[in-house]
Amino acid sequence: MKPPLFFLFLFLSNVTLAQSTGAKTRLIVLTDIENEPDDSQSLVRLLTYANQIQIEGLIATTSIHLQKRVAPETIHRIIRAYGKVQPNLLKHEPGYPTAQALKTLIKKGLPVYGMGGVGPGNDSEGSTWIIRQLEKPDNRPIWVSVWGGVNTLAQALWTIQKTRTPEQAERLYRKLRVYTISDQDDSGPWIRKTFPGVFYVVSPGYGYEYATWLGMNTGEPGTQPEYVSNAWLAEHIQQGHGPLGALYPDVAFGMEGDTPSFLGLIPNGLNVPEHPDWGGWGGRYVLQTPTLVVSRNKPANAPAETAETRPVWTNSADSVLMPRSFMPQPMTKEPRAGKSTRATIWRWRPEFQNDFAARMDWCTKSYKAANHPPVPRLSHPENLTIKSGEQFYLRASESTDPDGDSMSFRWMQYPEAGTYPGIISYENFVSNIYEARPIAPTVTSPQTIHFILKVTDKGTPALTRYKRVIVTVVP
Repeated sequence: MKPPLFFLFLFLSNVTLAQSTGAKTRLIVLTDIENEPDDSQSLVRLLTYANQIQIEGLIATTSIHLQKRVAPETIHRIIRAYGKVQPNLLKHEPGYPTAQALKTLIKKGLPVYGMGGVGPGNDSEGSTWIIRQLEKPDNRPIWVSVWGGVNTLAQALWTIQKTRTPEQAERLYRKLRVYTISDQDDSGPWIRKTFPGVFYVVSPGYGYEYATWLGMNTGEPGTQPEYVSNAWLAEHIQQGHGPLGALYPDVAFGMEGDTPSFLGLIPNGLNVPEHPDWGGWGGRYVLQTPTLVVSRNKPANAPAETAETRPVWTNSADSVLMPRSFMPQPMTKEPRAGKSTRATIWRWRPEFQNDFAARMDWCTKSYKAANHPPVPRLSHPENLTIKSGEQFYLRASESTDPDGDSMSFRWMQYPEAGTYPGIISYENFVSNIYEARPIAPTVTSPQTIHFILKVTDKGTPALTRYKRVIVTVVP
């Protein structure tokens, strides 16, 4: 088996069809739905983006919290509700699949926990379906978004390893992009150890207190927790938004803890799925071998945690300037920076929650009565090369809004996404101007700096789209 760096080179050097043509990202979901309400919540959200993400499997699985049964019937119930609003969704954007088409994608894994369901005689319609999708004559990667246990994927990989030639198997491994919500059975660590070339995003371990995905629903100061409150969900998602919204359950343990596993796949101008280290709605992750940190709060029946054997895409922290309205008293002279792994998700919270709310409006409203996202347009390429000390211009004056709404502009540097460690000075560092005039820093070797343009309309709810400009500064 080739070393992991060989596969990493193939991942990052190969320009995928999805990147080069704008084709949809392929997605298979593994869900321990009925373990708790948040899987149903995440599925409702995912279906509102079913025209932008190519869903290729909805597979009911077990997990450490749901060890002896699977619940595809709940997926069917939510898909039926989606079918009732799908005609109205099509009034707003094309490409929403029919409920009947989505029902053919619902499959079952074995009602067995973890590695007990991996090995001879453990093939299921779910594991067979994963192999079938991987073997399609389609060069695009397949993202496997794992909301519970991962043993159905583990069985697919076991079968591939045993029944395909090494060359055939390697080709299929290279197609995989896996994001698991922590470890919810013992087959996740087994995959990472046995298949070191598989692209894997995870906050490893069976306890959740260190997980990046908690940024989806955490409520510490500065995170704008009102956007994940029961009151907000009732007003913008559950009530008055048709049968799909009515099936969005109340929060029990935490809102949509599984959603970050696909939130970074939505084509919004910020997300770049092949680059987890660039950051997006689903968080930011770096490729490294995580240090073993034993959880204090894992289930009593969870397997013992063991050290990772190879690099994975895992937790990385962002520093976010908190709005002054969230500052503790007495007010300090400058806003404080909140630095955490969870911040890589919650920093975008108002934007991704408003986007979801708008799509729930699409379930019942006419095009004219609803809001639609603006369309940012740059006046220059998305990749620039600038010399040290040179002033340059970032401009997006040709941006438009399909509803004719007024728009606000904000240029921001995303320091953690680039290689340059410092903060860039602006000549006009203010909001609501479509042009920024940064000055390139002095460098002794080429460095990259990521600038993010946020264009937000003044519709209801206010919607944001992005452009990412990567500036390479050379000596």
